[in-house]
Amino acid sequence: MSGSPLIRDATAADAAALLAIYRPFVESTVVSFEIEAPAVEEVAARIEKALAGWAWVVAELNGRCIGYAYGSEHRARAAYRWSAEVSAYVDPAHQRQGVARMLYTELIERLRARGYCQAFAGVTLPNDASIGFHRSAGFETIGVFRSVGRKFGGWHDVAWLQRTLRDAPPCE
Repeated sequence: MSGSPLIRDATAADAAALLAIYRPFVESTVVSFEIEAPAVEEVAARIEKALAGWAWVVAELNGRCIGYAYGSEHRARAAYRWSAEVSAYVDPAHQRQGVARMLYTELIERLRARGYCQAFAGVTLPNDASIGFHRSAGFETIGVFRSVGRKFGGWHDVAWLQRTLRDAPPCE
C-alpha cells in the first residue's frame, strides 16, 4: 500500500464506491447474509441512517475508497440503545495491511463518544482471519448461533463477539 489511508466519515456520495467493495461479499461469500446486493440508493440510505445514530467511516487512499466500517442498531428495544453492532469490509487488494484496524479504531472511538457502551460483531464461521482480527481488536467471543443463516444451499453458524466501549452511558 502506497501511503497511509485517510479515515473519514462516509457520505451518501460514497455509496457506489462502497457498494463496489461490498457486492462481491454478497454475491460470492457467506460473509454477508444478504442474498442480493442492495442498490446504490439503499447503500446511501444506510450510510445516512448510520451517520445519524451511530457512525460510518471510510478508508480512502489516493482519492479511492478501499474499505469501510460502520455501527448500527444492535436490537430495536429501548434497553439496547447503548449497544451497537459493528462491521467492516475492505477491498481484497488492501486486506492484511492494517486498514480494518484503522477503520475499527476510528469507528469504536466515535461510538464511544456517542455514548455507546457495548459493541457486537457477528462473524460467519469458519473465518479464522476475522475471529483473530476481532480478538486482536479487543473483542471476546461470547457464543455461536448454530445454523442461523441459510445461503448458497447450506446452513451457516455465526460467532458473536463483544467489546466493552465504556462502563456506563453518559446519561439515562
